[in-house]
Amino acid sequence: MTSPASATAGAARDGVVTARHLARWLALWLALAATPTFAIMAVLTVMIGGGPADLLCAAGQGSLLGGMVPMYLLMSAFHSAAWLRLIAERRARPCRPSV
Repeated sequence: MTSPASATAGAARDGVVTARHLARWLALWLALAATPTFAIMAVLTVMIGGGPADLLCAAGQGSLLGGMVPMYLLMSAFHSAAWLRLIAERRARPCRPSV
């Protein structure tokens, strides 16, 4: 028979394990969501941007990396590590023959 104190400690440990598992799962899905979100934001900025005012502001900066579209594309590239890791893990798995 277990004492109430040891049962509480076991439940607390299970709660910590569950919380860590949930945190890892959430971090993975947020990392996977970042790349397409930034890519969509870049496309939308090009399609429905501010128009001539954006062109005037970007022309004054003198840099190709100025403006929102390059920033969104760079953010998409920087956050692509989760996708590359997922693709690499899938390629590393041996193929299972279909039955």
